[in-house]
Amino acid sequence: MPGRGLLDPFPGSGSHGGDERPVRRGRIVDPESCGRLLGRIADVALGPDRSDSVIVLSHPVLAGAEHRTAARALLAGLGTSRVLVLSSARAAAAYAGPRETGPLLVVDMGAELTEVTLLVNGLVADARQAESGLDDLDRLDPAKLPAVLVRTVLDMITSMWRHDRHGAIRGALRKGPVLAGGGALRADVTDRIARCLGTRVRLADDPSTTVVRGAGQILSSVLRHPTVSPEQFGRPR
Repeated sequence: MPGRGLLDPFPGSGSHGGDERPVRRGRIVDPESCGRLLGRIADVALGPDRSDSVIVLSHPVLAGAEHRTAARALLAGLGTSRVLVLSSARAAAAYAGPRETGPLLVVDMGAELTEVTLLVNGLVADARQAESGLDDLDRLDPAKLPAVLVRTVLDMITSMWRHDRHGAIRGALRKGPVLAGGGALRADVTDRIARCLGTRVRLADDPSTTVVRGAGQILSSVLRHPTVSPEQFGRPR
């Protein structure tokens, strides 16, 4: 929220408190609980009159049409006038990516998902997803976590490299991948990724909120220019 920062969806219990966890592995698993959670946030953020409100929804890159449709339906129930939908990789690129266009690699290491996305001029050209994240790796010996997480990321990048016929991955690596998510808060992870790839990496001030801040940045642009569509955000910032 402009001027208010990030809103806690679980007031008084921390970001992961309470029993309502309606989204798992980037998918809505409990629409009823999700609707209640969104309603609480909307009450605080938008108030009772939402007729002129705009919501930006970011979703995992490989979220299927079924889950995007479910999310749209829940947001439509909030009574807002417009909903913009974009992938989390594009939101991260808008906040932490370079100003120039061309290929860009976004690595999002979250709590329950790890994603690597190749964007070319702002559009998703290829993507890989592992249904594991920091919450799963926390069960490991802490000394082993960086190696396991980095290996997961490198395996996905290698797979994309093998299928890249136009040199986009090579160009994206020269530019430096954007690292987002809680995993990017760990220097032992980010340093190892940079060393293994032989390139610099791009980090936002707070990598764990890169996606939501990028979505907020896009929302601010849309509010300033109401005719802008999310497809026009190929050039970050």
